[in-house]
Amino acid sequence: MKWRRRLAAFSLKDVPPETMRMSVALALLLGVFPVYGCPTLLCAAAAVALRLNLPAMQFVNLLTSPLQLALLAPFGRLGERLVHVPRAAVAHVNVWQLAERLGAAAIHAVTGWCSVAAPLGAVVYLILRAVAHRTENSGPRIA
Repeated sequence: MKWRRRLAAFSLKDVPPETMRMSVALALLLGVFPVYGCPTLLCAAAAVALRLNLPAMQFVNLLTSPLQLALLAPFGRLGERLVHVPRAAVAHVNVWQLAERLGAAAIHAVTGWCSVAAPLGAVVYLILRAVAHRTENSGPRIA
């Protein structure tokens, strides 16, 4: 019986629209975090900490995986510009130099993501809120 209650907690039934909007907006934002594997953990932690809808967040996170890969290079370049680092040549490097450069590239990508994340999250949330408001007000009218 206890497991049924736990499964029922993951249901989308009786989830307030505000919670769903916040879950989707935050999952979109965290889903494009530029370190592979981290968005899943970040979405789970945010869902538990903020009492949001975990299945909805993980579903949106899964859908944003291609976008995460597509935004990896732009976030990296933005991070390089923000910390004023010139691009290094990639000719004949050993394993340690490659690991160092990959680590630096990850730090630059995270820096670029951090500079875009808050404004982007606010815009996505406001768009979802406006769309929901418009669909609620344009429903069938009963005379």
